[in-house]
Amino acid sequence: MDAAAKGLTRNRGGARPWSAPAEALLLTSDGVRIHAEHRPADRSGSTVAVVVAHGFTGAVERPAVRRAARVLTAGDGRPGVVTFSFRGHGRSEGRSTVGDREVHDLEAAVGWARSLGYRRIVTLGFSMGGAVAVRHAALYGGVDAVAAVSAPARWYYRGTVPMRRLHWVVMRPLGRVVGRLGLRTRIDPQEWVDVPVPPVEAAALLGVVPLLVVHGDSDPYFPLDHPRSLYRAAAPNGAAELWIEEGFGHAENAADDGLIERVGEWLTRAR
Repeated sequence: MDAAAKGLTRNRGGARPWSAPAEALLLTSDGVRIHAEHRPADRSGSTVAVVVAHGFTGAVERPAVRRAARVLTAGDGRPGVVTFSFRGHGRSEGRSTVGDREVHDLEAAVGWARSLGYRRIVTLGFSMGGAVAVRHAALYGGVDAVAAVSAPARWYYRGTVPMRRLHWVVMRPLGRVVGRLGLRTRIDPQEWVDVPVPPVEAAALLGVVPLLVVHGDSDPYFPLDHPRSLYRAAAPNGAAELWIEEGFGHAENAADDGLIERVGEWLTRAR
């Protein structure tokens, strides 16, 4: 087991590292313990792992995240999947920084996937997780492809009612109480000192790493200029693709099995 995996680990019986489900507590580079789970493909022996980064208020144990892992691994030729809870979510420690230090969490999960024996690692992020996945690939490297679903292109967007509500939850003391008690998300009360690289700028730094941008035309949080901006930023590198999905809302809760399956197929074949 990789040195980053601490505390709870389970890998029930097979000689091959991806032959059975597992879970672990991963220690990030900045010292936060992150809860992660591993779901092997239905047909063992896959050398590809999809690391799934959930949206804000999600977690490993949320039904939409579990469903995504199940869909991604079902059938011949499918990858294994690593899911994890961002800091401040689920059983992970720490507090959410809403897309900033979460890149450390994703890097720990990618490292664990590699330690399990997978040779090709791709990332799939939803909403906040999509922004983190793009930033992680630009800042850390080490992944073979990225899919960003319902991701914002820039920070501080308040142009829709849901985003104005989200800013209230994140920025106001009472809002953070609502986040902790109602949304089961613990939010860091400290504002960003140094504004992290925006996703759209990170997309331009991906180079030849394939990027799939997926967005719904019915997304209530981010209008279509966000995915189009991400795509345009990465497109000059020649490895970007944009899907605008009719009737699709927002992130993992709205993504149906068919869309998740298509995204998984794109990730496994992207070069």
